Amino acid sequence: MEESSIEESVTSVIEEAKEVQEAVAAHISKTSSDEEPLRQRVRRVDSRIHSLRSSLDSLLSNKLIAPSLADKLDEDLHRARCIIVDSEASSLLPGHAQGGFLRMFLGPINVRASRKDVQLKVKEEYNSYRDRTALLFLLFPSTLLILRSWVWAGCLPTFPVQMYQAWLLFLYTGLALRENILRVNGSDIRPWWIYHHYCAMIMALVSLTWEIKGQPDCAKKQRGVQLFLQWAMMQGVAMLLQNRYQRQRLYTRIALGKAKRMDVVWGETAGVDGQLWLLCPILFTLQGFEAYVGLLLLRTAVVGDVSEWQVIFCGVLLVLMAVGNFANTVQTLMVKSRFKAKMRRSKSKQRLN
Repeated sequence: MEESSIEESVTSVIEEAKEVQEAVAAHISKTSSDEEPLRQRVRRVDSRIHSLRSSLDSLLSNKLIAPSLADKLDEDLHRARCIIVDSEASSLLPGHAQGGFLRMFLGPINVRASRKDVQLKVKEEYNSYRDRTALLFLLFPSTLLILRSWVWAGCLPTFPVQMYQAWLLFLYTGLALRENILRVNGSDIRPWWIYHHYCAMIMALVSLTWEIKGQPDCAKKQRGVQLFLQWAMMQGVAMLLQNRYQRQRLYTRIALGKAKRMDVVWGETAGVDGQLWLLCPILFTLQGFEAYVGLLLLRTAVVGDVSEWQVIFCGVLLVLMAVGNFANTVQTLMVKSRFKAKMRRSKSKQRLN
């Protein structure tokens, strides 16, 4: 290629790049102007759904409408809401504000996806992360306990325990980040579970500064660590059951129009009765054991065997998390009980008709 020819080609490419840039800018401007009327319409429909729900609640509280009809209309309004939030129209609705946690780690970056398929990929990645970490949550502490009995003569070395605590910090930070991003993208994760993971992050960070006592009298000094590892194994089993439980029931609820595709249903929130009877005792036992480990750590600090501030801090956090988990599980079961009663009333009404 000659000198004049390549110079003309470069000039031509520059002109073409400018034309493409102007065409794209015009397209974006036109799309934005076309999008604004749709945005106003979507928000108007969403506002009308909320208004009708408030009116329905007012009529029901004043006994001006039959409960069976109120239940039917409430389900219809919920289905209308799911139609809006489960479609591309959801990108035109105002999202949850990004909290300080996301801003602290990511800065002022908008993490809300504009397309529904991208939002669903975020949720699938979160589910995949939970599946992977649930298995590790079970294997990591069980391996430490096995090595303690068979290799380390009943006394845990400091380094493997601190490695585990560092992994817990990484795990809970990853969960909290993903859950905050899911909330921004329209998921219904309860705030408590995010706060719970904040508490677990703080506890893992404090645990890294906790000196692991060795011989003499190692078994007595490490009693709290041993119980915590046993509790973590139970937590791993519960997480595996919850993840399986979540997939099975959530897809059914989405198909019935009773849940949004971005919803995250925790293991104790919904499902068939057989699984619920299996999962609930495990969850309540886990919460009771968590509180017991916390109280044991506090007792150890008071008696004076291990009186570091980290022991007191972790003991208080474990008790608080156990109480919060118990309260939220009971609240969820009460919601489920009311929902079942509502369904029974609807079926009775249909048979009478």
